[in-house]
Amino acid sequence: MAASQRTLALPLQAPGLVAGVDEAGRGPLAGPVVAAAVILDPRRRIRGINDSKQLEAEEREALFVKIRSTALSWSVAWADVAEIDCHNILQATHLAMRRALIGLHIQPGHVQIDGNLCPSFVGMPMKCSYEAIIDGDALKTCIGAASILAKVTRDRMMVELDALYPEYGFAAHKGYSTPQHYKALQSHGPTPIHRYSFEPVRLAAEQRLSCAGLGEKSVVGL
Repeated sequence: MAASQRTLALPLQAPGLVAGVDEAGRGPLAGPVVAAAVILDPRRRIRGINDSKQLEAEEREALFVKIRSTALSWSVAWADVAEIDCHNILQATHLAMRRALIGLHIQPGHVQIDGNLCPSFVGMPMKCSYEAIIDGDALKTCIGAASILAKVTRDRMMVELDALYPEYGFAAHKGYSTPQHYKALQSHGPTPIHRYSFEPVRLAAEQRLSCAGLGEKSVVGL
């Protein structure tokens, strides 16, 4: 699944350009994992880009607009909870990253990815080199830009999901493990957007079945 992209009138292949890739949402108990790929315009510097986790929400929102309006190309994609539960969170994250890269309308010469492991790019329709960089979102501007697009996009998705499940507080904690979230899980059980492969969600689902007198019957998603 991917969001819309933006590109300027450049050749489809640009060997000198670098794409940054990062994700948001590996740790939460609910919601998708979102990835972004960004090729910044080297002629148009954007001040303030940093690891999205180090920025205030207002700063992220402002930079989100600037990045999308000035980048040469950008793409946002995600893997949903069904894919997370089916493949595991690491493989689902890599799936979202591959989708984001495929969504770029310009093929970069090099790709820098936040973390210590590159996704598998077997069969990818891109001829470029790849590099994993630990703490890349703080060290490389293009990765920092990708982290901002991914984070803001996911936060907005979780705010929308909050309207469907207001008792869980997704707009506040974005699906992460907080006392409020744990309390809602215990009171109401998991929703269809929870990750049943994550232990706290699985245990909450089992508890709900036990309280309902269903014993050890299987839970959808386990």
